[in-house]
Amino acid sequence: MTDFTLTNARIVLETEVIQGTLRVEGGKIADVSTGGSSVPGAVDVAGDLIIPGLIELHTDNLERHIEPRPKVDWPHKAAIIAHDAELASVGITTVFDAMRVGSIIRAGDAGGYAKYARSLSRELMMLRNQNALKISHFLHLRAEVCSETLEAEMAEFGPEDRIGLVSLMDHTPGQRQFRDISKLKDYVQKKRGMSDAQFEEHVSHLLELRDTYGARHEEVAVAEANRYGAVLASHDDTTADHVEVSRQHGVRVAEFPTTVEAAQACKLHGIAVMMGAPNLIRGGSHSGNVAAHDLAERGLLDVVSSDYVPSALMSSAILLADLWDDIPRAIATVTTNPANAVGLMDRGRIAEGLHADLVRIARIEGTPVIRGVWSHGRQVG
Repeated sequence: MTDFTLTNARIVLETEVIQGTLRVEGGKIADVSTGGSSVPGAVDVAGDLIIPGLIELHTDNLERHIEPRPKVDWPHKAAIIAHDAELASVGITTVFDAMRVGSIIRAGDAGGYAKYARSLSRELMMLRNQNALKISHFLHLRAEVCSETLEAEMAEFGPEDRIGLVSLMDHTPGQRQFRDISKLKDYVQKKRGMSDAQFEEHVSHLLELRDTYGARHEEVAVAEANRYGAVLASHDDTTADHVEVSRQHGVRVAEFPTTVEAAQACKLHGIAVMMGAPNLIRGGSHSGNVAAHDLAERGLLDVVSSDYVPSALMSSAILLADLWDDIPRAIATVTTNPANAVGLMDRGRIAEGLHADLVRIARIEGTPVIRGVWSHGRQVG
């Protein structure tokens, strides 16, 4: 069904919430009006919120589905379909699927990882072209500068691949996300089962890779993002100097800045600040970096990403609505703001002529409960 009317709804617009009726025709929003509780044939939503479909710019969820346990390679088509359905169920109607490019292939390195993005992205787009997916999918290439094969892997992609976002990832030990190497050790040893000796060897190898390839890979990633026509994002900026480099590269989105200093510098340069919903909900970063809640209170938070918990995106928006006492502002962090950051002008807001990507939600004892999800006017959840 792509033609329908929802009435007796609290409709979240960009700056206000109105009590009214929303009409959809041909998968697009045809009309938004106040009143109309007795519209013939309309679905009475009993005062539930109607918000734009959530837009997810950075999620590791697809990787989790294709590798549910270390070294377990799940059938990719089944994993993609399950990932897509999970996102639809939690109100996400547009996703930028994060895929790593740049691998560590040295034999015997317990922290190594193989190439996968090119083949997986082809499978994803094939399913999309066969109408097997519920929601809109774009690619987010996570360019690992501290790797061996980044340049060759990025060369395999082109403007036809729906790459909307390229992020510059630098996980060199001792800086950015892992300034505290003990946090990296806890994470890697638990995930990869490394011994202390293997971890020390892994750190040495990463430092060697950064010295050998880092500057070249960063230059390549920026050039390739421009060739694709993709928006460029930084990752884990920590200092004002990091942000200045990002600005020079043309970065428009800062993923997970690790300090207040970096977030303030981003604000100064008009770079949208993205933080993780798990950080916001848990009250802090698992890596010991700045808390998203602190940035929100300082007015330094623009976009929220579910990161590794898809359902956290809706929960974080409701948390921010309570923190700011401003529902439209909070909902914008997961709808309008991410859409604007990557140049998607056909969604992210409830307005006539835009895609009918919509979510119906109620609150039960403060917890958001999703009662309907529509992607391009088609109910998918």
